[in-house]
Amino acid sequence: MQRPPIDALIHAAEAAADVAGAVIRPLFRAGLAADLKSDQSPVTLADRTAEQAMRAVLGLRFPEHGILGEEFGLDNPASPLRWVLDPIDGTRAFITGRPIFGTLIGLLDGDTPILGVIDQCVTGERWIGAADRPTRFRGPFGGAAGCRTCPTIAEAELSCTSPEIFGVDMPAWERLSAAARRTSYGGDCYGFGLVALGQIDIVAESGMKIWDWAALVPIIEGAGGRLTDWNGEKLRPDGDGKALAVGDAALLAQAVRLIAGQPPGSVTRG
Repeated sequence: MQRPPIDALIHAAEAAADVAGAVIRPLFRAGLAADLKSDQSPVTLADRTAEQAMRAVLGLRFPEHGILGEEFGLDNPASPLRWVLDPIDGTRAFITGRPIFGTLIGLLDGDTPILGVIDQCVTGERWIGAADRPTRFRGPFGGAAGCRTCPTIAEAELSCTSPEIFGVDMPAWERLSAAARRTSYGGDCYGFGLVALGQIDIVAESGMKIWDWAALVPIIEGAGGRLTDWNGEKLRPDGDGKALAVGDAALLAQAVRLIAGQPPGSVTRG
């Protein structure tokens, strides 16, 4: 299958983000009931309706592409080009009225993420990343895409959605937190967006599914950072769900060593 021009793919992803936002905004802080899925994570009418809207937009433009969504599974599984959708990443934030959730739209070519969008439809912020292109950001509060220089963990702002996600891996998180300058919590995909804006230096998460991270890879990398598993290796669809984002590449080896229970080591730059 020939890949469409990247600009056409970006336009389609933004159109999908637009329709998802049109669904989600009227339902924000509207007192929606939340159901529990089999994994005990919450889901609302907004999640389901927004995903259906995005599927309709992408399916109309690229009927030959695959679409994998958190709520409605996989269409066209044989296609090497696969859209990966999370209509509301951070449903707990959404149902409690906190505008730190986001809509995630990723595109895989095989197992490689080549395009990603984070859209926060309430605040009007949007991140757009594409392979071999610098990440773009727009929003009403200022900020520009680009990770900041932070060569040591002792200088780093560290974040995760909640320490409860780590379970038996809590000691690894505690080593990172003890070494960092400061630790903050909350945000889901929004925290990764803040890495791409140079506001946060490290995000560590566990239990991530492919729809949680596929869109984030081009955004973080296009802003100058790295997004890997806890071993510093490429994230894989069949991986263990542990993700590590760093804004400064010099932090990656240090964080991996701390996670493994080793001293962070010295800083080297190529």
